[in-house]
Amino acid sequence: MALFALDQLSFSYSSGPEILRNSSFSFEPAQKIGFHGANGCGKSTFFLLVTGLLKPTSGHIRFHERILTKEKEFRALRREVGLVLQNAEDQLFHATVLEDVAFGPLNLGLSPAAARIRAEATLERLALSNLAKRLTHQLSGGEKRLIALASILSMQPRVLLLDEPTNDLDLGYKKKLMQILHELEAGWIIISHDFDFLRRTCTEFMSIEGQQLSRSNSLHLHQHVHAHPLGDIPHAHE
Repeated sequence: MALFALDQLSFSYSSGPEILRNSSFSFEPAQKIGFHGANGCGKSTFFLLVTGLLKPTSGHIRFHERILTKEKEFRALRREVGLVLQNAEDQLFHATVLEDVAFGPLNLGLSPAAARIRAEATLERLALSNLAKRLTHQLSGGEKRLIALASILSMQPRVLLLDEPTNDLDLGYKKKLMQILHELEAGWIIISHDFDFLRRTCTEFMSIEGQQLSRSNSLHLHQHVHAHPLGDIPHAHE
């Protein structure tokens, strides 16, 4: 059974061109999908629509088969579907790392003491306990990305939506991120232009072409040199 789904969904910004047109999509919790496409095609917009941060011009979002219309219904979805933004600084706003990681559990209704325990356990599980007392604004770019992920994982979501998680990461932090993902039980959709990272973390792939979501189970990510129209979009060769 799908955890969430898009039903014939369309969206455009103000009077601009359509980003999505009558697109349908469903996601089951165990899936691990790599999401690639040209800049500006609507990948991040897709994440914002799923989580209710943008409203479609037509169509519906479903969660556990129920159509969502109200903010409180999307809040229930966001308990199970964790969005990690492309810019980690947009997600970190408390003074210390521990406070940031505890913020999500507090919003779930845990007591301050229980939220702190959850945050400490999350950081320990991710081998990030050494950062707990650090000031968030003093973290490196890679550390901020990992703590932004930890702040979502502390809410124990069933699915992660990761928007360009490897941007500006050096090899060490990229390996750390892959290690964290491989140890999770959650499913995910990862937006990235890093083919090697998608190959190592995902088993299915999708893109947006002509305002439509397209998916492939047989997509082969490759790096040999060749050229053809729309070659920057994930594709399979016969």
